[in-house]
Amino acid sequence: MRSIWKGAIAFGLVNVPVKLYSATEESSLSLEMLDKNDHANIKYKRVNANTGKEVEYKDIVKGYNVDGKYVILEESDFKAASPEKTQTIMIDNFVDEEMVDTIYYESPYYLEPEKSASHAYALLAETMKKTKKVGIATVVLRNKEHLAVLKPYGKTLVLNIIRFAEEIRDTESLNIPTTTKVKPQEIEMAIALMEHMAHEFDIKEFKDTYASELMKLIKAKAKGKAPRIIPAKKVETRTHDLMEQLKSSLKASRKKAA
Repeated sequence: MRSIWKGAIAFGLVNVPVKLYSATEESSLSLEMLDKNDHANIKYKRVNANTGKEVEYKDIVKGYNVDGKYVILEESDFKAASPEKTQTIMIDNFVDEEMVDTIYYESPYYLEPEKSASHAYALLAETMKKTKKVGIATVVLRNKEHLAVLKPYGKTLVLNIIRFAEEIRDTESLNIPTTTKVKPQEIEMAIALMEHMAHEFDIKEFKDTYASELMKLIKAKAKGKAPRIIPAKKVETRTHDLMEQLKSSLKASRKKAA
């Protein structure tokens, strides 16, 4: 893997030099955009809005419009704005992991210690494991400040970028019923169904089957075969009575497990 950032984790007066790596990769198929007439690749060009001519990447700069005039920013300016935040994963405090709602999580990164920091790295990881705490930190990546959760993952430290509170949309515009009353018997039956469906979670049991099914279709079409369309299975509901639906679901679940 190739590191995408170098800096240090800072907590208290302890500094842990690290490298940052992306922890994920796409499992979806890499599809290309084509002209439907001759299947030629669609190319994107960076063009000058005034001349319409293509601009080479080396000649492109970044700027911010201030009163109609652009202030041009160099790469050094982004670091100069806050040298500490661009080079440091600054841990602000430690909290219980469940205090951070999953809606805030965005993307994970692996952290690898520099050779000189292996002891401090291990100390931080082991301490968080024993205390069952995660670090809430801030860092600047790709010229943007991020809030993050630092946590151990096996022997590795993972930096999970999370969203700021203002980035989460309000739910008030959604039409969520607030006057609906759920019957105690319905809750009891739903609990029974959930308990019967409850199992130990093993993420390795879940695979991206859609990508493989799509690849089968692509290979079939490549051989000139028409894809066989199988209608999606519909959940048959014989009654609109919620209690009856729950009872039928529980019965089917038990039959499946037998």
